[in-house]
Amino acid sequence: MMNYARITQVAHYAPEQIVTNNDLAKIMDTSDEWISSRTGIKQRHLSRTELTSDLATKVAEQLLEKAQLSADQLDFIIVATITPDSMMPSTAARVQANIGATKAFAFDLTAACSGFIFALSTGEKFISSGRYQRGLVIGSETLSKVVDWSDRATSVLFGDGAGGVLLEAAEKQHFWAESQFTDGLRGQSLTCGGLGLSSPFSEKQVDDRYLKMEGRAIFDFAIRDVAQSIKNTIEESPFSVEELDYLLLHQANIRILDKMAKKLGVSREKLPANMMEYGNTSAASIPILLSECVQQDLIKLNGDQTILLSGFGGGLTWGTLIVTI
Repeated sequence: MMNYARITQVAHYAPEQIVTNNDLAKIMDTSDEWISSRTGIKQRHLSRTELTSDLATKVAEQLLEKAQLSADQLDFIIVATITPDSMMPSTAARVQANIGATKAFAFDLTAACSGFIFALSTGEKFISSGRYQRGLVIGSETLSKVVDWSDRATSVLFGDGAGGVLLEAAEKQHFWAESQFTDGLRGQSLTCGGLGLSSPFSEKQVDDRYLKMEGRAIFDFAIRDVAQSIKNTIEESPFSVEELDYLLLHQANIRILDKMAKKLGVSREKLPANMMEYGNTSAASIPILLSECVQQDLIKLNGDQTILLSGFGGGLTWGTLIVTI
């Protein structure tokens, strides 16, 4: 007998504090017009007190409440993040403790803005193995702690937030096609969190904790490589691009979405956007967008719609999933 997985619940959470472009203009040489015309971003949520695990825990609690499940019914928790509370215990282990998921194994997955796609693919494999029945896949980030607030080119782009899904065993197929890629040779065009050597016997290297990005290189990579891989993934699926109800892409820049729609030959309305409110939340961006689409009744969670999810970013990494939801 074949085992299948499906997304049964979605949830998202963002810190209360909202920082607008005009707020940023008071502390750095920038303006709302400059930021929004280049990126589409108008504001972002920034955490005052909540850690990455706190944001992820809020999402986990919502998912369990919506499904009316107890935490001890979970088999696994995967948290995609590049801004963990600590290297160990993992953010996922902290979430597991916070919600009391005593029977779940938990780990973090690091693939930057593709993290949620890689994690969702991993969770789907766990369930389709037949060994596990249900698990949480969450993307959670507090990027405000790795942004250099004196660098106006990058600091205006990012925000904090978390989103996630409940994956459960199903009798029918819901995951139809996937592709996942990494190109470490181009990894230096987007970096964060360098830890240098510092034993008494090594020549010390300077820590490089802040996020650094070659914006043009990343933009070109998204338009060229990611667009082509999305096309290829659709071709390998049982669906045509016209049959996809929505394409939920990583929320980095409104211009990327505009160009992607043209390249893929789909109506721009099929590519929902929310970076206006959240900025780029890395691994959290796709699940936040998915959850908001369900909240707005664009996506019904009734098994009648087919959506494409695609993430791309640091690593360089990129990945696409086509899912009936």
